[in-house]
Amino acid sequence: MIADGSARFTRALGLEQDLSERGMGIHSQRYAMVVEDSVVKTLNLEAPGKFEVNSAESVLATLG
Repeated sequence: MIADGSARFTRALGLEQDLSERGMGIHSQRYAMVVEDSVVKTLNLEAPGKFEVNSAESVLATLG
């Protein structure tokens, strides 16, 4: 897990969402990423309001 207070990493990935209308500014979409030797092996992007593909169990299943 990494901090991304200015959303630079999030924007570079194209995973930002603008919540300015709700007074919250730019945020990252919810996702889980598995990176091995600087290569993205898995990117699980969660649907809005869901918590399914980025749970610990889902990520661990991609590792096995």
